[in-house]
Amino acid sequence: MPDLEAILLVGGQGTRLRPLTLGTPKPLLPTAGVPFLAHQLARARSFGVRRIVFATSYKASMFEPVFGDGADFGLTLEYMTEETPLGTGGAIRNAAQALTVSSDAPVLVLNGDILSGHDIGDQIRDHVDRQAAVTLHLTEVDDPTRFGCVPTDSTGRVTAFLEKTPNPVTNRINAGCYVFTRSVIDSIPAGEVVSVERQTFPGLIESGELVLGYADRTYWLDVGTPAALVQGSRDLVLGKLASPALPGPTGEHLALPGALLSPEAKVVGGTVVGAGAQVEAGATVTGSILLDGCVVGAGATVTDSVVGAGARIAAGAVVCDALIGDRAVVGAGNELQAGIRVWPDVHLPDCAVRYSSDV
Repeated sequence: MPDLEAILLVGGQGTRLRPLTLGTPKPLLPTAGVPFLAHQLARARSFGVRRIVFATSYKASMFEPVFGDGADFGLTLEYMTEETPLGTGGAIRNAAQALTVSSDAPVLVLNGDILSGHDIGDQIRDHVDRQAAVTLHLTEVDDPTRFGCVPTDSTGRVTAFLEKTPNPVTNRINAGCYVFTRSVIDSIPAGEVVSVERQTFPGLIESGELVLGYADRTYWLDVGTPAALVQGSRDLVLGKLASPALPGPTGEHLALPGALLSPEAKVVGGTVVGAGAQVEAGATVTGSILLDGCVVGAGATVTDSVVGAGARIAAGAVVCDALIGDRAVVGAGNELQAGIRVWPDVHLPDCAVRYSSDV
């Protein structure tokens, strides 16, 4: 197969991940020791993609300083920015101005917040062999009401695209990875707000174009929430999903350069310990993300949580299923759990209080 081009949709604001995304776009959040997108770039490269166009909007200027021209990944990267949000279809159409492939070539389109283990090469081959207009990756979930529901016939042809219907006819959903024929992208109106989920895909189906579903049951995760971000990072470190972008040896934990782990601390469950972060004696950290320069004090417990850069969890404090913002301080005796989010620079004094709502 000839060298492939791709569009990477990275324009969302990531509101469900605040306060982490107040200063950083969701696709750049540290995940298993590297920016989230590093995993997508490395996987795309492994399937023959050689050139990727970033479709940016929110904090667009932050992407190029991180990834540059793509040479470190064996890729060529281009950056296209929407001056005003154009929806998924409008973003794809805007980014397509930087494509170089012919009108009949396949173009891979990736959502910038998905971890997937499916065979992208096989999806592209199906698309090309059957000369489809678009081929959608489909995955099965327990609760399809939260996603686009995508029924298919016995040949794999998509028969409808039911966006977040309360009564789904199938548990197969839109998994956020598409192969478009270039000419189909060019048919999307330029400079207009367009949704591929509500307009482009249903329109193609209605007009009789071949829209295929590529269904499988491999690893798949939408990392749009704090719990999912933690799970994705944990699964990568534990080896539940392979990634060429992992920065070092993994197992029970991944420690980045300059991290200090006391030999009397317990750091397990796929935890990442960021550069310069410290875990002191007697502390227990399980399945969490500790960002650069944070400190987990002696005897503290951190479970399934994100601790922001430069934050401090004081001795004996308990943090479970929580998100602690950059430079925040959780004083001794505090117990934070049940999805609590502590905003950057907030200082919770030493006390004996259990919190379960945003601070």
